[in-house]
Order: sequence, then C-alpha cells, then structure tokens
Amino acid sequence: MDNQKIHMNGGDGPKSYAKNSEFQKQLVGYSKKLIDELIDQQLDVGINPHFDPCNPFRIADFGCSIGRNTYLAAQNIIEAVEQKYKSNEEDQENPQLVPEFLMFFNDLVQNDFNTLFNYIDSNKPNYFIAGVPGSFHGRVFPKAFLHFAHSSTALLYLSRIPEKVMDRKSAAWNKGRIHYSCSGAAKEVEAAYSNQFRKDVESFLDARAEELVPGGLMVIITLGLLEGVLASECAMGVTFSIIGSCLHDMANMGTVSEEKLDSFNLPYYYTSQMELETLIKAHGCFDIARFEKLPSPLRQVVHDVQTVILSIRVVTEALFEQHFGKDITEELFRRCAEKFESHPVIYDDKYRTEASYFVFLKRKTKTSKSGTYVGS
Repeated sequence: MDNQKIHMNGGDGPKSYAKNSEFQKQLVGYSKKLIDELIDQQLDVGINPHFDPCNPFRIADFGCSIGRNTYLAAQNIIEAVEQKYKSNEEDQENPQLVPEFLMFFNDLVQNDFNTLFNYIDSNKPNYFIAGVPGSFHGRVFPKAFLHFAHSSTALLYLSRIPEKVMDRKSAAWNKGRIHYSCSGAAKEVEAAYSNQFRKDVESFLDARAEELVPGGLMVIITLGLLEGVLASECAMGVTFSIIGSCLHDMANMGTVSEEKLDSFNLPYYYTSQMELETLIKAHGCFDIARFEKLPSPLRQVVHDVQTVILSIRVVTEALFEQHFGKDITEELFRRCAEKFESHPVIYDDKYRTEASYFVFLKRKTKTSKSGTYVGS
C-alpha cells in the first residue's frame, strides 16, 4: 500500500482537521519559546553569506495540512528570525537589514490547499506564500534553496506500508490487525515498521540536506513513545486495537471482506527519542542543537467520547475510505464510539505514555557522507 494519497479531512466543517486539531496546535505553541531561543543562538546572521538580508529568507513547512496551525508555526519562525536580524543590527558595524520572507507550504497533492489559503490572515501580510505539492520523503525544492525547514506531527507518517507486513509468507504478516501496536501483533511486524521508518527518515534527511543552505536550520516536532514503553500498552495501541476489533465485527457481518481487512494496515510509526536521535546522527548531515520532550498537550478529560472519535476520524477517515470504500465509515466510527464508551483508555492516565519530541537541527557545511562542501 503506497501512501501517496494520505490527507487529513478537508474543508472547515465539524468533521474537518481544521476544526479538530487542538492537540497539534498546542504542540506548535509549546515549541515557540524553544524556537525563539535557538534561532537566536544558531542563525548565522552577518556571518554566513547565505543569509544575506537583500535576498528573501525562505522557509518551508513540510506536511502543512490545513487550518490555522501552519500559519501559527510560520509566524513563530518569522518573528524569531526578524528579532535575530534586528538584534544583529545593533551589534554589527555594518547594519543588517531585515529580509523579506517567502513561506512555502508543502503537502501531498490531495491536501486541501484551498481551505489552507482561506485561513490567511490579511492583517499580517509580512510574508509571501506559495503552496508546493509533493511528498516530503523526496526533494521538492532546488539545491541550497531553503534557509529554514519546519515539520510538525508529520514525520510519523510512513511513505508506504512495509512490504513484509503485507506478505502472507512472511513472519511479519499482520493478519487480522491494522497496526504493529495492536494487541497480539508479532515482534516482526514492529521490526518491519521500524525498518520502513528508518528508510523514510533517511530519505527525508537526504532531501532536506540538499534543499537547505549550509548552516540552514530545521525544526521537527514528532509524536513518539517514552523509552521502554510497549506500543500495545499506550493509548495509541489500545485505540488501534479497538478500531481493528470494530472492523472484525463488520467482517463477521459481511460489511467488509476478511481479505480487505487482512490487507489493511495504518501507516504510522511512533519512534523513541533514542531511535530518532540515532538515525539523525548516523545520517551525518545535521548537528542536533536541541532534542527534548515537549509538555503533554492538555486533553479533554472526562468521558467526551465524541471529541476522541473526531480527533481520530479527521486523520484516518481518508485511509479507511480509500481501502474499504466510503460506505463503511459512519458505521465504523459509530461502533468505535460505543466501544470507547466503556473503555478506560478514555480517562485513565496510565495509558498516557506517548511523547511529543522537539528536534532542532543545523545543516552542516560539510556532509560526513561524502566529505564535500554542499550548496556553495
């Protein structure tokens, strides 16, 4: 299953991602102070010729999705960069101008860019914008073009489902389950997901290493797990197990075919800090300026099942529709709501073992892979 058609629910209605992404918004908010601090420390204004203020400062948000969150992230970055140029002006014998800003919003072709652009705040026209469709697992910009890259809660999406998970002859065949975190999944399934994640991170970093100028900066915010936590024992694993059980019930009733169920897997991978940090260091093109766990976003506690269902639905519905057809989604999420009503995952903190990680990277002026200067 190739996941080049993954997208969040579009529009701005009650079942849209734009109206049900408060969790993601809080993560962007938590990162603001870190971005302010690290841009001030790491942006080589007045030192690196690639940051000439006479040229536009180019920023890209990879996996931008839709809604106001991506504009909030853009504004946070631009304000920090502006402050850096202004503070540098006071310190330099040759005063530095503040550059103009060019902001690129990147996501797959199926993303609802029309709704995204409807959220533009005309009262803050301090940067120019453009949409750039394409997979961030590959190149989408020219070499040494970007000054800053940003990606929030997008890197957990795999470019494709691991082949071994779909192979009936493989020990990693995930028959009857929809994710490696589902209860009873073989360890080979998680290993296959981990291997695909490694390939995807390498591709992502390869592309950004080409696109960023030497000394360029990048922020990654991603969802993961704390060290030592089993995926099957966290809220994410329990949630996917419940969804899988609902699909099983529907297969038993003939609403979906067993073959369709056995060939469906969700394309998400929740990394640990150690795993992601190891992959970045092994890649060799970036220095890690900061890697830390963000605070956990405030969740609507109590038994608000519909809020939980909506937050799941807006990010998964397109996947279910593509594989099983549009006719099954209403029944699927109705069944999920019924099962969540009686499950403690809704209100028991023992399941809150996911983590959100903030990573701030700086593009090396030389790559340890080839030893050659890049982007001059």
